[in-house]
Amino acid sequence: MKVALITGAASGIGQVLAVAYAQIGVAVVGGYFPGDPHDPLGTERAVAQAGGQCVMQPVDVTSAEQVEAFANAAVERFGRIDFAIANAGLLRAAPLTEMRDDQWFDMLDVDLSGVMRTFRAAARHMSDGGSMVAVSSIAGGVYGWENHTHYSAAKAGVPGLCRAVAMELAARNIRCNAVIPGLIETPQSLDAVNSLGPEGLRQAALGIPLKRVGRPAEIATLIRFLTSDDASYITGQAIIADGGLTVRWPG
Repeated sequence: MKVALITGAASGIGQVLAVAYAQIGVAVVGGYFPGDPHDPLGTERAVAQAGGQCVMQPVDVTSAEQVEAFANAAVERFGRIDFAIANAGLLRAAPLTEMRDDQWFDMLDVDLSGVMRTFRAAARHMSDGGSMVAVSSIAGGVYGWENHTHYSAAKAGVPGLCRAVAMELAARNIRCNAVIPGLIETPQSLDAVNSLGPEGLRQAALGIPLKRVGRPAEIATLIRFLTSDDASYITGQAIIADGGLTVRWPG
């Protein structure tokens, strides 16, 4: 039985991904931040209903010690790590001229350094032939986003990190890729204070060629594909899933 390590697994893409893995017999060790309002037991129940195994573990990805303990928990419970998905993320709005240094560094600590810590801890235990995926964003990964300089910078760094990890671990046949989601309806994007909110998403959908925002399951399926044997020759890439937003004709 293969084992997936997933940060940010209590809601949104991470939770749906845990269920997607359960559907193909992959056990999940899911990380959640205790300060978030999402109930991690909801993921455990959803995985169990899909016939899978899931253990939820508290983890703050800004702490090297907690991330190492998270990876160790997977090995202690299931004896291995095959897939590592760096999905935990922080999103806060802050205009550049008002942004404090601590806001800048907190964002990078979660959204970029947290990816590195997750991959570093997983790589120490990962079976040869394993796979890693990090979740970037169309904001930073492709576009800029006003009032989100720190978020955009962190998400822009994720594909570069993945390219370097892909080269470093290629000798072990461990692949590493990034996914760049477009506008996806998640608890994060539905936050009207720090993101677009429901009305903002509705308006944004009008400019997407497919005329809708994406669903978490559509990103989860892409991640599951990238960690599968069907993607065995794909590494160091950043795959955009945005309903055609970045290739539309202007106007």
